[in-house]
Amino acid sequence: MSFDSHARSVLAASVEYVNRLTPGYAGGTPYPMPTDEAQAVADALAAIGYPQPAVQPKDARRLATLAARMRIVFESAQAGELDRAAAEINALLLDTNARPQLDRRADGWSLHFHGPDDTLVNGWAAGCAAGLALAVGSNLAGRLGVCAAPACDRVFVDTSKNAQRRFHSPQCQSRVKAATHRARQST
Repeated sequence: MSFDSHARSVLAASVEYVNRLTPGYAGGTPYPMPTDEAQAVADALAAIGYPQPAVQPKDARRLATLAARMRIVFESAQAGELDRAAAEINALLLDTNARPQLDRRADGWSLHFHGPDDTLVNGWAAGCAAGLALAVGSNLAGRLGVCAAPACDRVFVDTSKNAQRRFHSPQCQSRVKAATHRARQST
């Protein structure tokens, strides 16, 4: 897997935002739009190890809108529609005003992407758009996926060595394996 640590973190954030802020199905049950988007954003950040900040409702709504657009990227990449994924990413890059910047870290300089200011939403949205661009703009576009389990449309980034991941969670993988086993046993 050749995503660097920054790309991994913004792609993980993209996954969390899409999975927590967009309606659909998760693990075989309907997943509604969250009633408290600000808490969903804070939970998404906590899931990737970012300290839980106070999230303003208007910022959470903007991030939910952007998450729906990020979902388009995952779905398009999964379907092999890279032109559509690239078009949406280009629009996200423009809308978030993502700009590259070298940031000093303990081990030297690293390339990060920032929004027009340091607010939570602009920073993460620009970083997510750039992370998706790095994946689709390289040979790693096939690493963006949508869960293959029935009644589940949660997304993931395949960081496995063999690029064979098909499910967003071990629970969905187990659910499909158990259903396949039961089907074999009944025949």
